Amino acid sequence: MKYAERHLQSAVNIIEAYNGKVPLHHFLKSFFAADKKFGSKDRRSISHLCYSYCRLGHALLEISAEQRIVIVLFLSAADEWVILFPPEWQAAEGKNFPERLALVQERYPAFSVVDIFPFQPISSDIELEAFSLSHLYQPKLFIRVRPGKEAIVQQKLSAANVQYNLVNDHCFSFKNNTKLEALLEPNSEYVVQDLNSQRVGELMRIVDCKALRVWDCCAASGGKSIMAYDLLKIEKLLVTDIRTTIIANLRNRFAEAGIHNYHSLVADASSADELVKIIGTQKFDLIICDAPCTGSGTWGRTPEQLFYFNESDVMRYASLQRKIASNAVRYLQKGSYFLYITCSVFEAENEAVVHYLKEKFKLEIIKADLIKGYDQHADTMFAALLKV
Repeated sequence: MKYAERHLQSAVNIIEAYNGKVPLHHFLKSFFAADKKFGSKDRRSISHLCYSYCRLGHALLEISAEQRIVIVLFLSAADEWVILFPPEWQAAEGKNFPERLALVQERYPAFSVVDIFPFQPISSDIELEAFSLSHLYQPKLFIRVRPGKEAIVQQKLSAANVQYNLVNDHCFSFKNNTKLEALLEPNSEYVVQDLNSQRVGELMRIVDCKALRVWDCCAASGGKSIMAYDLLKIEKLLVTDIRTTIIANLRNRFAEAGIHNYHSLVADASSADELVKIIGTQKFDLIICDAPCTGSGTWGRTPEQLFYFNESDVMRYASLQRKIASNAVRYLQKGSYFLYITCSVFEAENEAVVHYLKEKFKLEIIKADLIKGYDQHADTMFAALLKV
């Protein structure tokens, strides 16, 4: 690449100015807005290098930013950057990952794959080395096609020569930077939703009731509620979130999705007193709790969060999750269900919270799964369905 060394130096300058307090994409947007000399291709290349720096996580923290970036480029087989590689790596085109890893460890004997993600304890089903390595790559873009829209979506994608993989009848995957907004109708025809977020729907299908009363107590932008609407027969839907702007976005999204029979409220689910005022004596057949969490199962998408992670956040989130879940389950009636979800890999946010709910409220665990995504270029999630 003609500008490889200049782009590398620009990325290093950005990394040295960045402190992790805002998402990296926001910082990059501000940086490039203040310096107009970079064209669109330059911005994409430099941004890629900045993310590569973070993708090495907590491995080899003592080496330079330039070296960290080059290691990730080499391990991820980004051979278009070969001019930046050390001489003994430049002939490695076509070599597989174990061979590349051996070359890196020969040059950097202290390098250990599991140092990329050194935090413990994590859910026991995770293969730590494979999970750590997954952070070297950007996950794919996944969409869930709304019921009855499968044929028209495929027709539009084929007409525009957009490359995709059909995971199943309603799940499509794309390269992460694929632009779909101009081709398809967001929320009406499709919803951007990770593969394993979609797989949570398998637990929703277990809920057996012909006219469900559903409360999504941490609704965010409403992705899980839209999925529940598509999969279940919902008579009454309540969606709440603590953030006013998020609820405003949800209402716009529901309008696009054609969902009108619902109630939305700004509410702090961690406050028992506030919930009493808002919900009163209502009871629900299904409560969805997609709880606030570290997001550690999604750090392949936002590797700066891996690099700047503060371990004290695990217990801070775990405490909040127990409080929200404890408040919410009180609005279940006998025989109804509680669906607990995180996009975390930490045991304290996952199995420990479910065990707490089981013991304190005498709930039955119908199914609890760590849903691995690191071997499918997808997010890793945890979901548990409990019954009163």
